[in-house]
Amino acid sequence: MVSPYDIEEIFPNDPASVRLPRHQAGSTAQNLAVTLVADYTLHNRAWLPSASIVALLEEAGIGNGAARTAISRLFRRRVLESSRAGRHSSYRLTTAAAADLSAGGAWIARFATRPEPWDGYWTLVSFSFPQDERGRRRALRGQLRWLGFAPLYDALWVSPDAPNPIVKERLTATTLGTMTMFRARQVDLATPANRNPIDAWDVAAVARRYDAFIRRWDPMLPRIGAGAVSGAAAVRARTEIMDAYRQFPVIDPELPIELMPADWPRARAREVFVAVYDGLAAPAQEHVRTLVTRFGDSPGREIRAHSTAEMADARDAA
Repeated sequence: MVSPYDIEEIFPNDPASVRLPRHQAGSTAQNLAVTLVADYTLHNRAWLPSASIVALLEEAGIGNGAARTAISRLFRRRVLESSRAGRHSSYRLTTAAAADLSAGGAWIARFATRPEPWDGYWTLVSFSFPQDERGRRRALRGQLRWLGFAPLYDALWVSPDAPNPIVKERLTATTLGTMTMFRARQVDLATPANRNPIDAWDVAAVARRYDAFIRRWDPMLPRIGAGAVSGAAAVRARTEIMDAYRQFPVIDPELPIELMPADWPRARAREVFVAVYDGLAAPAQEHVRTLVTRFGDSPGREIRAHSTAEMADARDAA
Protein backbone atom coordinates (compact mmCIF):
# COMPACT_ATOMS: atom_id res chain seq x y z
CA MET A 1 0.00 0.00 0.00
CA VAL A 2 1.56 3.30 -1.09
CA SER A 3 1.28 6.17 1.35
CA PRO A 4 0.17 9.54 -0.07
CA TYR A 5 3.14 11.26 1.53
CA ASP A 6 6.74 10.67 2.49
CA ILE A 7 7.50 10.97 6.18
CA GLU A 8 10.86 12.57 5.36
CA GLU A 9 9.02 15.48 3.77
CA ILE A 10 7.61 16.13 7.23
CA PHE A 11 10.79 15.40 9.19
CA PRO A 12 13.47 17.08 7.02
CA ASN A 13 16.91 15.65 6.46
CA ASP A 14 18.37 17.50 9.44
CA PRO A 15 21.13 15.62 11.28
CA ALA A 16 20.14 17.34 14.54
CA SER A 17 16.51 16.22 14.39
CA VAL A 18 14.62 12.99 14.80
CA ARG A 19 14.11 11.32 11.42
CA LEU A 20 11.30 8.81 11.49
CA PRO A 21 11.43 6.32 8.60
CA ARG A 22 9.49 7.08 5.44
CA HIS A 23 6.40 5.08 4.57
CA GLN A 24 6.93 3.18 1.35
CA ALA A 25 5.05 0.42 -0.47
CA GLY A 26 4.38 -2.17 2.19
CA SER A 27 5.92 -2.02 5.66
CA THR A 28 9.66 -1.57 5.89
CA ALA A 29 11.65 -3.13 8.70
CA GLN A 30 12.19 0.31 10.24
CA ASN A 31 8.48 1.15 10.15
CA LEU A 32 7.60 -2.17 11.75
CA ALA A 33 10.26 -1.72 14.43
CA VAL A 34 8.96 1.75 15.33
CA THR A 35 5.37 0.50 15.49
CA LEU A 36 6.30 -2.50 17.62
CA VAL A 37 8.42 -0.55 20.09
CA ALA A 38 5.87 2.26 20.40
CA ASP A 39 2.89 -0.06 20.82
CA TYR A 40 4.32 -1.56 24.02
CA THR A 41 6.67 1.04 25.52
CA LEU A 42 5.48 4.51 24.50
CA HIS A 43 3.89 5.35 27.85
CA ASN A 44 7.14 4.93 29.82
CA ARG A 45 9.93 4.53 27.20
CA ALA A 46 10.82 1.13 28.65
CA TRP A 47 14.04 -0.57 27.56
CA LEU A 48 13.75 -3.57 25.25
CA PRO A 49 16.58 -6.08 24.79
CA SER A 50 17.78 -5.82 21.21
CA ALA A 51 17.30 -9.58 20.81
CA SER A 52 13.60 -9.21 21.70
CA ILE A 53 13.12 -6.51 19.03
CA VAL A 54 14.86 -8.76 16.49
CA ALA A 55 12.62 -11.68 17.52
CA LEU A 56 9.46 -9.57 17.09
CA LEU A 57 10.61 -8.44 13.66
CA GLU A 58 11.43 -12.01 12.65
CA GLU A 59 7.91 -13.05 13.67
CA ALA A 60 6.66 -10.28 11.37
CA GLY A 61 8.59 -11.78 8.45
CA ILE A 62 11.78 -9.68 8.62
CA GLY A 63 15.07 -11.53 8.35
CA ASN A 64 17.58 -11.45 11.20
CA GLY A 65 20.11 -9.33 9.31
CA ALA A 66 17.49 -6.86 8.08
CA ALA A 67 16.08 -6.58 11.60
CA ARG A 68 19.45 -5.72 13.09
CA THR A 69 20.13 -3.23 10.31
CA ALA A 70 16.78 -1.56 10.97
CA ILE A 71 17.58 -1.15 14.66
CA SER A 72 20.98 0.31 13.84
CA ARG A 73 19.49 2.80 11.40
CA LEU A 74 16.83 3.89 13.87
CA PHE A 75 19.60 4.51 16.38
CA ARG A 76 21.45 6.69 13.84
CA ARG A 77 18.21 8.56 13.09
CA ARG A 78 17.85 9.33 16.82
CA VAL A 79 14.59 7.41 17.01
CA LEU A 80 16.16 4.89 19.42
CA GLU A 81 18.81 5.24 22.08
CA SER A 82 20.90 2.37 23.40
CA SER A 83 22.22 0.93 26.65
CA ARG A 84 24.69 -1.91 27.10
CA ALA A 85 25.26 -4.32 29.99
CA GLY A 86 28.12 -6.69 29.23
CA ARG A 87 27.44 -8.35 25.88
CA HIS A 88 23.76 -7.45 25.89
CA SER A 89 22.34 -4.24 24.43
CA SER A 90 18.92 -2.69 24.91
CA TYR A 91 17.06 0.07 23.12
CA ARG A 92 14.26 2.50 23.88
CA LEU A 93 12.61 5.45 22.16
CA THR A 94 14.36 8.78 22.49
CA THR A 95 12.44 11.53 24.24
CA ALA A 96 11.96 13.42 20.98
CA ALA A 97 10.77 10.36 19.05
CA ALA A 98 8.39 9.40 21.86
CA ALA A 99 6.87 12.88 21.80
CA ASP A 100 6.39 12.74 18.02
CA LEU A 101 4.90 9.26 18.17
CA SER A 102 2.64 10.15 21.08
CA ALA A 103 1.24 13.11 19.16
CA GLY A 104 0.83 10.95 16.07
CA GLY A 105 -0.87 8.21 18.05
CA ALA A 106 -3.34 10.68 19.54
CA TRP A 107 -4.10 11.99 16.05
CA ILE A 108 -4.81 8.46 14.81
CA ALA A 109 -6.87 7.44 17.84
CA ARG A 110 -9.03 10.59 17.74
CA PHE A 111 -9.74 10.17 14.04
CA ALA A 112 -13.43 9.76 13.14
CA THR A 113 -14.63 10.98 16.55
CA ARG A 114 -15.38 14.62 15.72
CA PRO A 115 -19.09 15.35 16.34
CA GLU A 116 -19.33 18.97 15.20
CA PRO A 117 -21.19 19.76 11.96
CA TRP A 118 -19.23 21.46 9.19
CA ASP A 119 -19.63 25.25 8.95
CA GLY A 120 -19.40 25.30 5.15
CA TYR A 121 -16.09 27.19 5.03
CA TRP A 122 -12.88 26.02 3.35
CA THR A 123 -9.35 26.96 4.35
CA LEU A 124 -7.23 27.71 1.30
CA VAL A 125 -3.45 28.00 1.05
CA SER A 126 -1.85 29.43 -2.06
CA PHE A 127 1.92 29.52 -2.46
CA SER A 128 4.68 30.35 -4.88
CA PHE A 129 8.33 29.25 -4.75
CA PRO A 130 11.36 30.23 -6.82
CA GLN A 131 11.77 27.85 -9.75
CA ASP A 132 15.01 26.38 -8.41
CA GLU A 133 13.46 25.43 -5.03
CA ARG A 134 11.69 22.27 -6.15
CA GLY A 135 12.76 20.35 -3.07
CA ARG A 136 11.20 22.90 -0.72
CA ARG A 137 8.05 23.01 -2.81
CA ARG A 138 7.80 19.23 -2.58
CA ALA A 139 8.38 19.36 1.19
CA LEU A 140 5.63 21.98 1.62
CA ARG A 141 3.21 19.81 -0.35
CA GLY A 142 4.04 16.91 1.95
CA GLN A 143 3.41 19.12 4.96
CA LEU A 144 0.08 20.28 3.58
CA ARG A 145 -1.01 16.70 2.84
CA TRP A 146 -0.11 15.65 6.37
CA LEU A 147 -2.03 18.65 7.76
CA GLY A 148 -5.22 17.59 5.99
CA PHE A 149 -5.04 19.67 2.80
CA ALA A 150 -5.36 18.49 -0.79
CA PRO A 151 -4.48 20.21 -4.09
CA LEU A 152 -7.51 21.80 -5.74
CA TYR A 153 -5.03 23.21 -8.27
CA ASP A 154 -1.25 22.95 -8.40
CA ALA A 155 -0.48 25.75 -5.93
CA LEU A 156 -3.91 26.11 -4.31
CA TRP A 157 -4.56 23.62 -1.52
CA VAL A 158 -7.79 23.28 0.44
CA SER A 159 -9.01 21.90 3.76
CA PRO A 160 -12.52 21.85 5.25
CA ASP A 161 -11.11 22.67 8.70
CA ALA A 162 -10.31 26.00 10.29
CA PRO A 163 -6.53 26.36 10.74
CA ASN A 164 -5.54 24.96 14.12
CA PRO A 165 -2.34 25.84 16.05
CA ILE A 166 -0.39 22.97 14.48
CA VAL A 167 -1.26 24.13 10.96
CA LYS A 168 -0.27 27.70 11.79
CA GLU A 169 2.97 26.58 13.45
CA ARG A 170 4.04 24.33 10.57
CA LEU A 171 3.19 26.84 7.84
CA THR A 172 4.71 29.76 9.75
CA ALA A 173 8.02 27.87 9.64
CA THR A 174 8.04 28.27 5.83
CA THR A 175 10.32 31.22 5.19
CA LEU A 176 11.00 30.93 1.47
CA GLY A 177 8.70 32.06 -1.33
CA THR A 178 5.26 33.55 -0.69
CA MET A 179 2.10 32.14 0.84
CA THR A 180 -1.47 33.25 1.49
CA MET A 181 -4.05 31.57 3.71
CA PHE A 182 -7.74 32.49 3.76
CA ARG A 183 -11.17 31.07 4.65
CA ALA A 184 -14.04 31.15 2.18
CA ARG A 185 -17.23 29.49 0.99
CA GLN A 186 -17.51 28.06 -2.49
CA VAL A 187 -19.76 29.78 -5.02
CA ASP A 188 -21.13 27.30 -7.56
CA LEU A 189 -20.85 28.33 -11.19
CA ALA A 190 -23.32 27.10 -13.78
CA THR A 191 -20.62 25.80 -16.08
CA PRO A 192 -19.03 22.40 -16.79
CA ALA A 193 -15.74 23.96 -15.70
CA ASN A 194 -17.03 24.40 -12.13
CA ARG A 195 -15.00 22.35 -9.64
CA ASN A 196 -16.15 21.64 -6.11
CA PRO A 197 -13.31 21.76 -3.53
CA ILE A 198 -14.24 18.25 -2.37
CA ASP A 199 -13.01 17.06 -5.78
CA ALA A 200 -9.47 17.70 -4.55
CA TRP A 201 -9.87 14.28 -2.91
CA ASP A 202 -10.51 11.07 -4.83
CA VAL A 203 -13.53 10.18 -2.75
CA ALA A 204 -14.26 6.96 -4.64
CA ALA A 205 -10.69 5.73 -4.14
CA VAL A 206 -10.84 6.55 -0.43
CA ALA A 207 -14.10 4.59 -0.13
CA ARG A 208 -12.44 1.58 -1.79
CA ARG A 209 -9.60 1.75 0.72
CA TYR A 210 -12.08 1.79 3.59
CA ASP A 211 -14.02 -1.13 2.11
CA ALA A 212 -10.85 -3.18 1.63
CA PHE A 213 -9.82 -2.47 5.23
CA ILE A 214 -13.20 -3.57 6.59
CA ARG A 215 -13.23 -6.73 4.44
CA ARG A 216 -9.75 -7.61 5.66
CA TRP A 217 -10.34 -7.17 9.40
CA ASP A 218 -14.05 -7.58 10.15
CA PRO A 219 -13.98 -11.41 9.77
CA MET A 220 -11.37 -11.63 12.56
CA LEU A 221 -13.66 -10.10 15.21
CA PRO A 222 -15.45 -13.36 16.22
CA ARG A 223 -12.09 -15.11 16.71
CA ILE A 224 -10.80 -12.23 18.82
CA GLY A 225 -13.95 -12.30 20.93
CA ALA A 226 -13.49 -16.04 21.47
CA GLY A 227 -9.86 -15.58 22.55
CA ALA A 228 -8.63 -17.58 19.56
CA VAL A 229 -5.92 -15.11 18.50
CA SER A 230 -2.87 -15.12 20.78
CA GLY A 231 0.91 -15.06 20.92
CA ALA A 232 2.84 -13.89 17.87
CA ALA A 233 -0.36 -13.85 15.81
CA ALA A 234 -1.90 -11.26 18.15
CA VAL A 235 1.16 -9.01 17.94
CA ARG A 236 1.34 -9.36 14.17
CA ALA A 237 -2.35 -8.55 13.64
CA ARG A 238 -2.22 -5.58 15.99
CA THR A 239 0.83 -4.19 14.19
CA GLU A 240 -0.66 -4.75 10.74
CA ILE A 241 -3.98 -3.07 11.54
CA MET A 242 -2.22 -0.02 13.00
CA ASP A 243 -0.04 0.19 9.90
CA ALA A 244 -3.14 0.12 7.69
CA TYR A 245 -5.45 2.35 9.72
CA ARG A 246 -2.98 5.18 10.27
CA GLN A 247 -3.21 6.03 6.56
CA PHE A 248 -6.85 7.11 6.83
CA PRO A 249 -6.42 10.44 8.66
CA VAL A 250 -4.21 11.53 5.75
CA ILE A 251 -6.31 10.40 2.81
CA ASP A 252 -9.61 11.31 4.53
CA PRO A 253 -8.93 14.19 6.96
CA GLU A 254 -12.47 13.82 8.37
CA LEU A 255 -13.97 15.30 5.23
CA PRO A 256 -17.42 16.80 5.97
CA ILE A 257 -19.93 13.99 6.20
CA GLU A 258 -22.42 16.37 4.58
CA LEU A 259 -20.38 16.12 1.36
CA MET A 260 -19.78 12.37 1.46
CA PRO A 261 -21.83 9.66 -0.26
CA ALA A 262 -24.47 7.88 1.80
CA ASP A 263 -23.17 5.17 4.16
CA TRP A 264 -19.66 6.63 4.18
CA PRO A 265 -17.59 3.81 5.78
CA ARG A 266 -15.33 5.95 8.01
CA ALA A 267 -17.22 5.18 11.23
CA ARG A 268 -17.35 1.43 10.54
CA ALA A 269 -13.62 1.35 9.78
CA ARG A 270 -12.94 2.99 13.14
CA GLU A 271 -15.18 0.49 14.94
CA VAL A 272 -13.29 -2.40 13.38
CA PHE A 273 -9.91 -0.84 14.16
CA VAL A 274 -10.77 -0.26 17.83
CA ALA A 275 -12.23 -3.76 18.20
CA VAL A 276 -9.13 -5.45 16.77
CA TYR A 277 -6.45 -3.20 18.27
CA ASP A 278 -7.94 -3.11 21.76
CA GLY A 279 -9.23 -6.66 21.62
CA LEU A 280 -5.74 -8.03 21.00
CA ALA A 281 -3.97 -5.81 23.55
CA ALA A 282 -3.86 -8.38 26.37
CA PRO A 283 -2.58 -11.41 24.40
CA ALA A 284 -0.12 -9.26 22.46
CA GLN A 285 1.21 -7.72 25.67
CA GLU A 286 1.67 -11.16 27.19
CA HIS A 287 3.67 -12.33 24.18
CA VAL A 288 5.95 -9.28 24.15
CA ARG A 289 6.57 -9.67 27.88
CA THR A 290 7.48 -13.31 27.31
CA LEU A 291 10.11 -12.34 24.74
CA VAL A 292 11.52 -9.56 26.93
CA THR A 293 11.84 -12.02 29.82
CA ARG A 294 13.49 -14.61 27.58
CA PHE A 295 16.16 -12.20 26.31
CA GLY A 296 16.54 -9.88 29.32
CA ASP A 297 16.99 -9.90 33.07
CA SER A 298 13.56 -8.50 34.02
CA PRO A 299 10.08 -10.06 33.95
CA GLY A 300 8.94 -7.37 31.52
CA ARG A 301 6.21 -5.93 33.74
CA GLU A 302 7.01 -2.45 32.42
CA ILE A 303 5.81 -3.59 28.98
CA ARG A 304 2.21 -2.52 28.49
CA ALA A 305 -0.01 -2.41 25.42
CA HIS A 306 -1.89 0.87 25.30
CA SER A 307 -5.51 1.13 24.23
CA THR A 308 -6.97 3.51 21.65
CA ALA A 309 -8.54 5.51 24.51
CA GLU A 310 -5.13 5.92 26.16
CA MET A 311 -3.61 6.95 22.84
CA ALA A 312 -6.32 9.57 22.33
CA ASP A 313 -5.69 11.02 25.79
CA ALA A 314 -1.90 11.00 25.46
CA ARG A 315 0.16 14.03 26.29
CA ASP A 316 3.81 14.57 25.43
CA ALA A 317 5.86 11.55 26.45
CA ALA A 318 8.15 11.88 29.45
